[in-house]
Amino acid sequence: MSKLTTSSSELDLDHPNIEDYLPSDSIQQPHAKLRLRDLLDISPTLTEAAGAIVDDSFTRCFKSNPPEPWNWNIYLFPLWCLGVVVRYGILFPVRVLVLTLGWIIFLSCYIPVHMLLKGHDKLRKRLERVLVELICSFFVASWTGVVKYHGPRPCARPKQVFVANHTSMIDFIVLEQMTAFAVIMQKHPGWVGLLQSTILESVGCIWFNRSEAKDREIVARKLREHVEGTDNNPLLIFPEGTCVNNHYTVMFKKGAFELGATVCPIAIKYNKIFVDAFWNSRKQEFSIQTSFTTHLLQLMTSWAVVCDVWYLEPQNMKPGETAIEFAERFDMVRSIISVRAGLKMVPWDGYLKYSRPSPKHRESKQQSFAESVLRRLEEK
Repeated sequence: MSKLTTSSSELDLDHPNIEDYLPSDSIQQPHAKLRLRDLLDISPTLTEAAGAIVDDSFTRCFKSNPPEPWNWNIYLFPLWCLGVVVRYGILFPVRVLVLTLGWIIFLSCYIPVHMLLKGHDKLRKRLERVLVELICSFFVASWTGVVKYHGPRPCARPKQVFVANHTSMIDFIVLEQMTAFAVIMQKHPGWVGLLQSTILESVGCIWFNRSEAKDREIVARKLREHVEGTDNNPLLIFPEGTCVNNHYTVMFKKGAFELGATVCPIAIKYNKIFVDAFWNSRKQEFSIQTSFTTHLLQLMTSWAVVCDVWYLEPQNMKPGETAIEFAERFDMVRSIISVRAGLKMVPWDGYLKYSRPSPKHRESKQQSFAESVLRRLEEK
């Protein structure tokens, strides 16, 4: 075989020339004709790449699946047009009015309670908890939310933490209208961040910045303090760490299971008959608050948001079980949630959604492929 030539595509930095990974003497040596079956035989790398293309289970976890079109029919299209008029011309204005009325009622009660009852912490916290549940109920009503709760309602007890699968930021609203949870959440800018630092702060929510490594230690300390408190709201954690499209569950982080507390699983399943509740933040080109606003508008212009919530059996530390052994059961809790909600478990870390493969990882794959080609050529 003559010396390999460099194509224009190989000049791209993401597609370097294979000659860079082959010894110089091997390039000069002639070899017998290499057939296609020989190349496939020596390339587990190609098999791995083809498998990733055919069955990319990671990307599918964060992909919004659009509904199948049904309205391109001469008989159904007029009905679809009528539905658009009803949803945007009647339902949407009514829902905006409902949400506006909800905010007026909430703020007219919350501000006096928060400002005038500072010396009566227990009463103030109790009233603020009720008001947060109220505004979340108005949010759900603005989507015509049809939410069915299964199992006993959670109550505030020390040494317990609730964990749930994560599809959208509305997961928190759906759960909060039933019970005033204190949630651990990524800190957001804009109007969402304003709500976090004011209203949600009153129910004990904990914020962190994913890009700040030092926040992890601070959050871990706050989690332990919150769980140990006897008068705190129930703690809610989304251990996937990111929104998944409600078809899959990615790996759970073990932080919720290292607190030595009872773990109470919650399974959330959305029915996509009217709207897909998945918040696909990867596709947004604007800031986080703009994208979530768009997401809320999508929900408010749909027919309804249909959802089931299951409060599942709590998982306690067994007699003789150490805290480390109990923490290793986090995957069993994920399995319980996945089975109940009909979700498929995949072995991916959700944080990979926010990162790209490092150059070293890419170069190691290229080096491995070049060496496998060289070994096969030397056998000829």
